[in-house]
Amino acid sequence: MVSAKRAVARAVYGSRYNSVPWEQRVYIRPGERAVRELQWRMKLRSSPVISLDEYRSRVKLGPIEEFITCHMCGESRQQPLFEPSKTKKNGKTAWTYNVVRCPSCGFLYRNPNILPERLGDLYSKNYSTFLTGNYAANRQRRYQQAMDAFKPVFAEGDKRRLLDFGCGAGYFLELAEQRGFDACGVDLSPDSVKEANERLTKATAHFGAPEDLPEIAAGGFDVITLWSVLAHLPRPVEDFTSFRNLLAPGGVLMVLTVNAQSLLLKAFDSRWNGFTRNHLMFYSRETVPMLLRKAGFAGVAFEPFYGDTIEAGTTKLRDAHSSRLKRTVDSSDGGNMLRALAFADEEAIERWGDGRPVHRLT
Repeated sequence: MVSAKRAVARAVYGSRYNSVPWEQRVYIRPGERAVRELQWRMKLRSSPVISLDEYRSRVKLGPIEEFITCHMCGESRQQPLFEPSKTKKNGKTAWTYNVVRCPSCGFLYRNPNILPERLGDLYSKNYSTFLTGNYAANRQRRYQQAMDAFKPVFAEGDKRRLLDFGCGAGYFLELAEQRGFDACGVDLSPDSVKEANERLTKATAHFGAPEDLPEIAAGGFDVITLWSVLAHLPRPVEDFTSFRNLLAPGGVLMVLTVNAQSLLLKAFDSRWNGFTRNHLMFYSRETVPMLLRKAGFAGVAFEPFYGDTIEAGTTKLRDAHSSRLKRTVDSSDGGNMLRALAFADEEAIERWGDGRPVHRLT
């Protein structure tokens, strides 16, 4: 199926876009946005909405899973849309799960989902090997780009207190301490925390949840960061309510996650690169404000994502391609990654809004 689609693309567009990274081609090739949006609308119209009881009867429940309803609006009905999976070299299935859409608010989530008390099972065995392998090769570049997008929050640390939730092997904490933040992090992977502390000089990584660590549970943080973590949270409203309570007056929370409104999702369906083994929930510019409002935040601002190598300047596009990419991303979904800055209160909006459009939530 993939090769067939590539053959069609080659027949339609030729080789004119071969120099464009594949993640950006759907934003640049003429007419493709309209086709993908139509494809998405047709998928929604053709996918039936069923009761939770009927859904339970169709889907197998795993040993560390539970069936859930929509965390954003409480809707129990299900609209099954995707079945992401990965196949091993020997042909066996490495993992697979089901993703549904809430028919009331449009939220996408994995169902069955992981039991909160079993979340650590996903990260207990040598997870740092993944975090420090090919996945980590360009992580710090992505962090730098997001920090630059949300200036002046990250321009200078000035000894402000920063908590990196889901700090992994400490790659962002390393940058935070270099920029002058009083930084610490938490993670559920013990080997990642160990590796982080071996890397860091001033910042500290802790194993466990914030509420179990007195020095973190006391709160008073100026900045909280979640780098590719939001999609891993099985109880997001509870977690974000806790984050809001950990922030000091004037504090902000920065999120980087996969974008469930992305044209790539609409183009690649269950093969979208945002559907990874440990991802549980999938957010967009429409559903992130719902989450933040329920957790008590005052506002949120978004910054578009054009692609790592394009923003870094290591991939050079023709002027016409560059203009089309920016125009399409800005006017449609914001890119394949979602970058958001949440404001704890009005003081935070006034201090860190920096003239950008802020969607007020209260």
